[in-house]
Amino acid sequence: MDVLHYARYPFLKDAAEHVRDRGVTLEDLLTHEAYRQARARGKARVIDALEEGVIGLRPMGTEEDMLEEILSYPVARMFVSGVNDRFLTKRYALAEGVAMDARLEKERMEVVEEVAFQLGVRLNTEGGEIRMHFSDYLRYTSRMRSKEWKLINMEVKEGQVALSQVKLARVLQQALQDRIEEELPLPVDTFITTALGADLQELKVRTAIKREQFKAEDFGKISVENFPPCINHLIGMAQAGENIPHLGRFALTAFLHHIGLSSDDILALYATSPDFDQAKTKYQVDHITGQTSGTEYTPPECATMKSYGICYEPDSLCTNPKANVKHPLSYYRIKNLPRKGAKSDNAPTPSTDSRSSPPAGPR
Repeated sequence: MDVLHYARYPFLKDAAEHVRDRGVTLEDLLTHEAYRQARARGKARVIDALEEGVIGLRPMGTEEDMLEEILSYPVARMFVSGVNDRFLTKRYALAEGVAMDARLEKERMEVVEEVAFQLGVRLNTEGGEIRMHFSDYLRYTSRMRSKEWKLINMEVKEGQVALSQVKLARVLQQALQDRIEEELPLPVDTFITTALGADLQELKVRTAIKREQFKAEDFGKISVENFPPCINHLIGMAQAGENIPHLGRFALTAFLHHIGLSSDDILALYATSPDFDQAKTKYQVDHITGQTSGTEYTPPECATMKSYGICYEPDSLCTNPKANVKHPLSYYRIKNLPRKGAKSDNAPTPSTDSRSSPPAGPR
């Protein structure tokens, strides 16, 4: 690979070796005036991830431009580690993965193979085909909920799964995301935090603001603070770009619909998912909310959510025997009751006419 490819894929081991060969030390990178632009670009990577969800590739006309791009990657990782916030870490990992995916889809195959090798993804490309052992395929696609990724829908021969270059790029995106999430946060000492200084503090503030915006975004007058912990957890997964289990998506969609969110607002919540497919997601949302099915589904009861492993972080109200909470909507209704005990006029109650079983549809 040449220097341009190191700049396009700065997470590669060869890119780090190129930096070492140039004699750039950590102290130089964080303090020397010669690397001021690399530090600024590193900060910009994090801001792009936080605000846009993807990291763009800037024009690079000289080898010095390329070196700055390579160096911006470790700087960005130090910024993310210094902030030390899971929300930012996952946003950053997703953004780096999405950026790499877009580049690999149009890349020469020998470059794709080298990226896969350095990410630890084993491939078989004999005969001009791309194949991966089914066990490796399942490892990287287990969180991809779209029907097209199910092993039963893939071409499998002698234990090898056939992939297009586009699908391989998506698998490698997941591999990079997993690696970044596993590696971060890095140990950050006083020297690093002092060198990053005001920029680090700015990113901490930006992260806190963005996290709070996500929590309140698109819910209008609905009492977000009164959501049951399971629903808050599922919302957090959606906003962090994590893939949500099928029953979790069903429960979240049905809950938000019953408390008054529009289908468009619910659809927007899922838009940050790595495998977001607007047409399929809209079909699911419209089906659950009754727009196409004629049946307005309610979320599953608490017992069902427990059995499927999506009863997250139950709080004191969930476990209070006197409250006897058996349904997410019951939790929300109780939380919305006025303090004197009078029932709120607009608090939803699980309907006896609607269904709480997931509809059969694309998953």
